[in-house]
Amino acid sequence: MTKSQQQILRDFRLRSTNSRSDILKLFIDQQHALSYSDIEKEVSTQYDRVTVYRTLKTFLDKGMIHKVLDDSGAPKYALCTHTCSQAHHHHNHVHFKCSQCGQTNCMENVQIPTITLPDGYLVKDMNLLIQGVCRACRQ
Repeated sequence: MTKSQQQILRDFRLRSTNSRSDILKLFIDQQHALSYSDIEKEVSTQYDRVTVYRTLKTFLDKGMIHKVLDDSGAPKYALCTHTCSQAHHHHNHVHFKCSQCGQTNCMENVQIPTITLPDGYLVKDMNLLIQGVCRACRQ
């Protein structure tokens, strides 16, 4: 396990276990949003479905990862790069899904424009998905 994995787990006050370490490594190595099935494929020989589910839920509840919604219908998860917590995720950024490779990436430097809703509505979360062809697929 790399120092960064240990530090991330420590920062979120999580005990280091093999499953947490291995799943966190997937997020660090892939650098794009992963679905439950993506993660399960990678670790299915080591961990059962319940362990994978509980690990993702713990990461999500602690603010280590956030949900990314795209047109696939199944949620994907991405490593938080900002300081998030159990109480609040700070992810008002755009997500980009490549129509060729299918990867969904967080575009941290592209903010969701300010949207004003009618009186009586309260925004809890915003998601903006842009679809197109990523830099790698264009080359």
